[in-house]
Amino acid sequence: MSRPTGRGIGGVRRSPAAARARALLPDPVVSGIRSAVRSYGSATASRRPAPEFLVIGAKKGGTTSVINWLLRHPQVMGMIPRAQSAKSPHYFDINYWRGQSWYLSHFPTYAARSRRAGKVGLPQQTGESSPYYLFHPYAAERIRATTPDARLIAILREPVSRAYSNYWDRVATGNETLSSFEEAVAAEPARLARPESALADPRAYDFDHDHHAYLRRGEYAPQLRRYFEAFPREQLLVLTFDELRTDAEGVFQQVQQHLGLEDHALDQSLEAFNVRTDYPKIDPRTRDRLRDHFAPHNAELEQLLGRPLGW
Repeated sequence: MSRPTGRGIGGVRRSPAAARARALLPDPVVSGIRSAVRSYGSATASRRPAPEFLVIGAKKGGTTSVINWLLRHPQVMGMIPRAQSAKSPHYFDINYWRGQSWYLSHFPTYAARSRRAGKVGLPQQTGESSPYYLFHPYAAERIRATTPDARLIAILREPVSRAYSNYWDRVATGNETLSSFEEAVAAEPARLARPESALADPRAYDFDHDHHAYLRRGEYAPQLRRYFEAFPREQLLVLTFDELRTDAEGVFQQVQQHLGLEDHALDQSLEAFNVRTDYPKIDPRTRDRLRDHFAPHNAELEQLLGRPLGW
């Protein structure tokens, strides 16, 4: 079976000018620039407010699309340096040990926000997006400790299609070596055998937990419950991938309303980002078996959200 290429791997969409500039610079130069920017940003962290919003997941649920749409909004400023294509510093999941000054170094200063607000005539916000935030067992409490008033957005995808898409995405990035989805699913219990409590250590990182949790990432109720326990429910907007796919404009209006942004019609279509279609269809027998696996988890999720999802 052929493997997909790396086309479509997610990130913030660079402007054409930024992409050309990055292509001309050697990697050591880019690393040096980033290090200098981060050092300066950390030294001036007291001048940098924490982000007002976080898109927390789920993986392969549409988070890349939503953060790219938001970065086109005149009230939203991206992370710095702007030429960098990252959509998150992965602070609350992987880099928490680096400290709050390091985290704030990724965001514009009060002065920069004020200048932008004067230019466009609207108050400014910043935000970031990591789908690992939803799944990481300690991200919710870390977010609450750092930015308790942040508005949160979760986008959930039917878990079988999410898991299958996630597998092929990991194959494309080189982070999955097993030759079939079925093998990866069978290997998951052993790969995730280490207790999640080990991740309480800010320096702890579990590669398998991050990259190979194909089924467990789709068991959404416990993940959302951590956020509902940490934040008032009105701070978390829960959307679905199906809503995103069938009514992008309506979803974006909900997102803007949730964040307190002016209703803004983008001058470009709400295109999808990080979409991969170059993989084979799932084996129907595998799909049916996994639907049975997820049935009780989906029922628990529907009860938690108080609405049917049709999965």
